Amino acid sequence: MKPFTFLIAICLALSTQAATVDTVEIYSTSMHRTVKTVVVRPGSYSKNKNTRYPVLYLLHGAFGSYSNWIRKVPHIQQLADQHQLMIVCPDGGFTSWYFDSPVDSTYRFETFVGTEVPQYIDQNYRTINDRKGRAITGLSMGGHGGIFLGFRHADRFSACGSMSGALHVSVITKGYDVEKRLGDTAANRAYWKDWSALNVIEKYPSDSLAITIDCGTEDRVLAMNKAMHEKMLKLKIPHDYTERPGEHNWPYWEKAIDYQVLFFRKHFDRQK
Repeated sequence: MKPFTFLIAICLALSTQAATVDTVEIYSTSMHRTVKTVVVRPGSYSKNKNTRYPVLYLLHGAFGSYSNWIRKVPHIQQLADQHQLMIVCPDGGFTSWYFDSPVDSTYRFETFVGTEVPQYIDQNYRTINDRKGRAITGLSMGGHGGIFLGFRHADRFSACGSMSGALHVSVITKGYDVEKRLGDTAANRAYWKDWSALNVIEKYPSDSLAITIDCGTEDRVLAMNKAMHEKMLKLKIPHDYTERPGEHNWPYWEKAIDYQVLFFRKHFDRQK
């Protein structure tokens, strides 16, 4: 085969395996509006018509949106191909913290991300429609969401994680709108305490969870992650915990997602 022809053949082979990126609008009955979500399908999805795929729900951070991951870390498409899974990036609101706000009915992102999005994805794509085929993780605020939703909706997710997670919202009283989602710290004291991921883990679900947490050693939220790790050890909650060089930024998350997707792929393989 001539070199040029060989190159074309390689390009065609790669193109047939390229992941597909959809942007869909999912109607939220809890918030009475449509919310955008990115769906990444592996290249094999259109070819293997009888194959069902596990799904990793990947959450963005505060002040972010559904498109953050695909714009900032486009190689999640290659991760979908490499590990033969779908990656779904729902919009979690500007600063929702993935709560159903007790003071603002327009922010019900626990219900949206924890229930409505998986229902839509299972109805419209060839997924493994079972908790064994679903995992959830994210960065910063999305790291809080990964643990918060993973524990509170363990009937829907079998694995959860966090990258650089802001895991102790009880101490985030200024600058990140937690007070707008949870209300007055005195009147709604129970929400401030019970809905912090650091405290959510105290109510371990009846269904076991595979858990992975990582954080950069130069990250400003490292102390929260250390506290989560130490509390999980004390409560004897099995989990993976990693610290590696890095700050609270996209260069760190671009590397961290590789390890997390591998962790979840191995978890899905064990569910077969």
